[in-house]
Amino acid sequence: MDLSFVPIILSLKVALASVIIVTCFSIPIAGLMARREFWGKDVVESIITLPLVLPPSVIGFMLLVVFGKNGPLGVFLEQFFHTRVVFTIEGAVIAAVVVSFPLMYQSVRVAMENVDQNLERAARTLGAREIRVFFTITLPLAWNGIIAGLVLAFARSLGEFGATLMIAGNIPGRTQTMPLAIYFANESGDMRTASILVMIMTSFSFLVIYGLNRWGKGARRDSRGGGTNA
Repeated sequence: MDLSFVPIILSLKVALASVIIVTCFSIPIAGLMARREFWGKDVVESIITLPLVLPPSVIGFMLLVVFGKNGPLGVFLEQFFHTRVVFTIEGAVIAAVVVSFPLMYQSVRVAMENVDQNLERAARTLGAREIRVFFTITLPLAWNGIIAGLVLAFARSLGEFGATLMIAGNIPGRTQTMPLAIYFANESGDMRTASILVMIMTSFSFLVIYGLNRWGKGARRDSRGGGTNA
């Protein structure tokens, strides 16, 4: 049996779409949580990070309840947009977003909390508005954490299995990502396909972690070196 590269392509598409969505939402939410205190903040943060500890099957079940044909969002999408996400590639993207969002959020929030607030206050004193302070002071200084979060979120999206299986199913050529292809190839006794996909995912994951570690060490070295050279 010749190895089909469709699951690889689908996995990359899902991971890329997930990272784009996660980035758009995690940065402003992390900025709010890092800089604002409000009633119920601990509850909100617990809800945001809950997917980190929930089993993927539980997340998938919740997504089915919400996006299923009788779920609130499922009914809304069907009635107003004549579309559905269950057993579609969009469902796989939603699953990847839910499981990867906490990783991106935590990385960005910690990075923003470590930004020197005196620099932000100085910018405000000079007349800079909050949006300008955020984009010219906070984001550049938190860039290392943002990049780390992007890489982790992409890797997590690429390896998502349980929630994806429940909401998107295993439809070859449509929703079968690499983790699903590995599982069902093994179940059917196609060890060659499973082994090749496992090697691809393992190699990619290793390169992601290795590259992130090297980049982090380089960034810290440049930071210390910049102070010395000055």
